[in-house]
Amino acid sequence: MTGWPLEPADQSRCRPRVWLFDLDNTLHDAGAHVFGALNRAMAEYVQRELSVDAVEADRLRRHYFLRYGATLLGLVRHHGVKAPHFLHDTHRLPGLEQHVSGHRHDFEVVRRLPGRKLVLTNAPRDYALRVMRLLRIEHLFDAVLSIEDMAMFGHLRPKPDARMLRRVAVRLRARPGDCVLVEDTLVHQKSARKVGMRTVWMQRYARRRVHGGPMVDRWSMRPAYVDRVVRGLRPLITGR
Repeated sequence: MTGWPLEPADQSRCRPRVWLFDLDNTLHDAGAHVFGALNRAMAEYVQRELSVDAVEADRLRRHYFLRYGATLLGLVRHHGVKAPHFLHDTHRLPGLEQHVSGHRHDFEVVRRLPGRKLVLTNAPRDYALRVMRLLRIEHLFDAVLSIEDMAMFGHLRPKPDARMLRRVAVRLRARPGDCVLVEDTLVHQKSARKVGMRTVWMQRYARRRVHGGPMVDRWSMRPAYVDRVVRGLRPLITGR
């Protein structure tokens, strides 16, 4: 499964949707087990590579996540960390197989959705494909766009970078208004709306604190930049 699909969009009069699905906490439950392991791996990496104590390492991990949307970006910008080294080291996650779970009903919805379907994740490709194989959903998607596909002019531009999202639409030969981002992270949805994409806030796996991010109340009021709030993917087909 490659990064960028090579086939152009259908040029029929009725333009098909392009569905962009986040992976973690959207297509599977990445809560305490997966994100917990990732957070520990990132903090250990920061502690080792920057020669700081455990408290400072975790503070930097959280700070860069909140400031840039990804811990990696802060480490690259301020400490010269090499992205491939960080991604390989922090996403090995031994024992992942025992902790990956999703909802078969959601996967059936993905199968039935008309249009092109892609996974758009800030995770590295090897991790994304590993999770999708464990969930047995790799055949449901036309492509996986991972953080390796988000480089622009020599710099990584992962979600929520609006320039990267605009480039995704261009590379897919789709109008932003024909693209739907299905996500659990609001700041990513805000950027998607900024470039003209439709947005669906997936809350099935929502928790009050996600991946070191800000506090989020499940079922809180829908922000203006979110088109739809769903607890599962079925409403994408039924409209209810």
